[in-house]
Amino acid sequence: MAADLAAFVAYRNDPLVARYQSWETYGEQEAIEFLRHQADTRPGAPGEWTQFAVELKATGALVGDCALHVKADDARQGEIGFTLAREYQGRGYAAEAVARLLDHVFAELQLHRVVAITDCENSASVALLERLGLRREGHFIQNVWFKGRWGNEYLYAVLADEWRGSEMMNAK
Repeated sequence: MAADLAAFVAYRNDPLVARYQSWETYGEQEAIEFLRHQADTRPGAPGEWTQFAVELKATGALVGDCALHVKADDARQGEIGFTLAREYQGRGYAAEAVARLLDHVFAELQLHRVVAITDCENSASVALLERLGLRREGHFIQNVWFKGRWGNEYLYAVLADEWRGSEMMNAK
C-alpha cells in the first residue's frame, strides 16, 4: 500500500499529468482519504465514480488509474476516464487498460453506452480514444471553466454492440 500511495501521489502531482485533469496538486493525506473512499465504492454503482488501478503485469507497480462513472439516472450508461504516470505514457498501457475497462463495463456490468470527454488540446487522449474505436459525437466550444479559462471538449462514445464487434475487443 505504501508503494502504491507514493506512486499515486507522484503521478497525480506531476503538472503534465494533471494538466487536463480536475485536480491541481494531490497531498498524501488527500490521497489517503481518496483511496479510503474508493475502497468503499461498489464498481458500477449508479452515481459513483470508481477508480481502477493500472499496474504493470511484471511487477505490480501502480502506473495509473482508470475511472468509471455509471449515470445515477440511467444505469445502462457510463463515462470513463484515465490517468497514467508520465513515464508510462505512449507505451500502450493506457490503451490496454481502457480496453479492459470497456470489456468489463459491457460484459460484466451490461452497460449499453459509454462516453469519454476530453479537452480538445489533449491530443494523446484524442488519439487513444479514436484508436480504440470510440466515435466523436460532440465538439463543445468554451463549455467548461477549467483552470482559469474557458475550455473546449470533445465527447466520444461507443455502444456495447459496437465494442463487441470491434477489433480491440476481439484482439484479446
